[in-house]
Amino acid sequence: MIETVDLRVSFRRKARSLFQRAPAPLVAVNGVSLTIAKGETLGLVGESGCGKSTLGRAIMQLVRPQQGQVIFDGVDLCTLNDEALRPYRRRIQMVFQDPFSSLNPRLTVGQTVAEPIIVHGLAREHELSGQVAELFELVGLSPNTLNRYPHEFSGGQRQRVGIARALAARPELVVCDEPVSSLDVSIQAQIVNLFESLRARLGLGYLFVSHDLAVVRHLSDRVAVMYLGRIVEVAGKRELYQRPLHPYTQLLLETIPTTNRVLEKQRGPTRLQGELPSPLSPPAGCGFHPRCPKAMDVCRTKMPEPVQQAGGRWVACHLFEPSASAVSPAPVINRGAQHGS
Repeated sequence: MIETVDLRVSFRRKARSLFQRAPAPLVAVNGVSLTIAKGETLGLVGESGCGKSTLGRAIMQLVRPQQGQVIFDGVDLCTLNDEALRPYRRRIQMVFQDPFSSLNPRLTVGQTVAEPIIVHGLAREHELSGQVAELFELVGLSPNTLNRYPHEFSGGQRQRVGIARALAARPELVVCDEPVSSLDVSIQAQIVNLFESLRARLGLGYLFVSHDLAVVRHLSDRVAVMYLGRIVEVAGKRELYQRPLHPYTQLLLETIPTTNRVLEKQRGPTRLQGELPSPLSPPAGCGFHPRCPKAMDVCRTKMPEPVQQAGGRWVACHLFEPSASAVSPAPVINRGAQHGS
């Protein structure tokens, strides 16, 4: 359904004074290539600051990439102006992280959900209230609350309003940007179950951005692991959680809480040490090598390229190249992979 090819997003930085040159731009997304099949959920995981949200916004064209393509239904969205993008933006919607700041406090929740329907001309005036009421029931809210304002709702209820607003445009793909991270754990489960039921009922595809690997495991068909603006591994959910290949993925999975005392003792203290390097001054070579327990000399000088593994998975690590001293040509990550592989 959608494909990104060598996508790169950077942000300019201003000089501190008139007599200084502007510093190098901050590269948030660095050459990302991914595919999402129709009706598929692709989980996108990684530490905070790795570029996950920026990638989601670039797919939506809320942030314009400086390089690469976002191909949706055979059309490169990066080549379209705002007017030409409008019909495609209807088909790709977003659920934001903060359910309070993403809702207009001056509008009732009914007006908020009705707005996409009006903008895209999806209903006649006499049909509008009925469609909004149906959307509220679809996400588990009472139509009797249509005339209330966002501050009158709990966090979980506000997120349901945000989901209803996204569904109002009748999308095919929903980009979910950390949609449960600001909610209580008990409410998180309800919202995750709602996403799952909506997918089954409406045939939606999701790009589910999260740092919570347990949530991603529950929802996703495939998982992409992101580190410092790059995708380091893509695999089917089962393969990635049972046999992670990239050292970063292995260490990241150790951070998932468990109630299994035997497994907890076997793990010991997590080995993922240190902080994510600043994208303002990324390390040379592989961005993960300063924290990697398996780093080799080549990791400090050469950026690893994605290498295809058995089962259609991809990993960008020198450990999986034919030779650590000779990097093979770069393929496109998961181009043409089968659904759920």
